[in-house]
Amino acid sequence: MEPIVKNGLPPVARSDARLFILGSLPGDASLAAGRYYAHPRNLFWRLVGAAIGEDLQALGYAERLERLMANGIGLWDVVARATRRGSLDQAIRSPGHNPLAGYFRGFDALEAVAFNGTAAAVAGRRLLGGIDRLALIDLPSSSPANTRPFAEKAIAWAELAQYCAK
Repeated sequence: MEPIVKNGLPPVARSDARLFILGSLPGDASLAAGRYYAHPRNLFWRLVGAAIGEDLQALGYAERLERLMANGIGLWDVVARATRRGSLDQAIRSPGHNPLAGYFRGFDALEAVAFNGTAAAVAGRRLLGGIDRLALIDLPSSSPANTRPFAEKAIAWAELAQYCAK
């Protein structure tokens, strides 16, 4: 099976975002649905919901995004496009990265960028290395491929609460 070029999703944010959460490149389920973290076993919505004290999983997708933005959270990915067979980060080849540093200059309230998983952190830290004003946070991946227990992941993700709108 030949790897195909996969293009990511557009950023989701309001101009007052204080925190961005960056993944690597959406998996096949998310790309097919045109929605961030659409795979039913991905823990993203539970983890972010626990961090901000809201049950995001119980909401429809549009409402989830509205709640994120109301809490000062934006979403995007480090990789804009790449060839990949399947959904695993390890299968990403020839990545073209999103222009993170330039994009984030337009967010005056931005305090932190969190990376959802190792692949996002490695590439994202390299792309944002020159921006000293931002806290960079490495999170355990919300993907079902990361088999760490939810409670363990939730402890790390709880750090995000300090950057959310009060």
